[in-house]
Amino acid sequence: MNSQALVPQAPALRLPVAQIRHVFRPGDVERKLARIQESGSQREYETLRTVYERMLERGPERFQVKPSGVPDMADLYEQLPNFTEVLDDVKRHVALAQDSSDGLEVTPMLLLGPPGIGKTHFARQLAELLGTGMNLLPMSSMTAGWLLSGSSAQWKGARPGKVFEALVEGEYANPVIVVDEIDKAASDAQYDPLGALYGLLEHDTAQSFTDEFAEVAIDASQVIWITTANDSRGIPDPILNRMNVFEVQAPTPEQARAIARNLYQGIRAGHDWGRLIDPEPKDDVLDLLAQMPPREMRRALMTGFGNARLDQRGTVEVADLPRAAPGRGRIGFVQ
Repeated sequence: MNSQALVPQAPALRLPVAQIRHVFRPGDVERKLARIQESGSQREYETLRTVYERMLERGPERFQVKPSGVPDMADLYEQLPNFTEVLDDVKRHVALAQDSSDGLEVTPMLLLGPPGIGKTHFARQLAELLGTGMNLLPMSSMTAGWLLSGSSAQWKGARPGKVFEALVEGEYANPVIVVDEIDKAASDAQYDPLGALYGLLEHDTAQSFTDEFAEVAIDASQVIWITTANDSRGIPDPILNRMNVFEVQAPTPEQARAIARNLYQGIRAGHDWGRLIDPEPKDDVLDLLAQMPPREMRRALMTGFGNARLDQRGTVEVADLPRAAPGRGRIGFVQ
């Protein structure tokens, strides 16, 4: 798999696209397609034939994010104050790439911490910064390894895995792929949902990742891997050893207030009805929101905004917000 320099500036991206990378070899695909046609089993392998034809139609070239400099990440530090250590690591990787011909590579990371503190939100913000989009794989509902690496074309209903789809159907050679709640993956001796990660998280082996459905080598070495977990004890050591592990703490009261204020202003700015809402939240509203996990804040704010508008007010009051149910960690709704 090779790459070549490119010079376009993509105005929608905060980091410009500056490279093209080949994620597979067309000759490999052509040979696989020819074998199907020669075997006379085109109907039996119709889905596989369609995949090969689609690969050749799209071609192997994908954009690879290339920073022209270390971006201003002040907003992210402000929005995600409890992710400072992780953001520092991302800046280091960007700094390595900025004055070289290399593309941006980020060491796979594990965000370890209690539920609801914003781990998945961080991943979305990083994907937005890089401009490559995000592919979310919730491991709590994943019961078979083939969802990552594909299943054999000999099986009924077989299809490519999520990594193959992200690289072949996507626009980028280095998409952000988030393996959410990796510690909740159901493990089975025959079908290990994490099995494909052993090779995918290693740069050298990921260069020739082979999806079991397509059986064509794909360059997955540039994928930006973010995994999240509540407890590292459910993660095999060989996978932990392939990642930078960051223990993300719940935000302090001051950090929680800052997160709540940023969410308030972000939601308000993102909707036309926001012009009817006060530009700044009240202090007692921030005090109540700061008691909630970041995951709950957005739902609470949407309820508060809605209640304020029902009352034809621009000011969100404490009474507009849902309250945490007694003895429970999640919010309920005001009756």
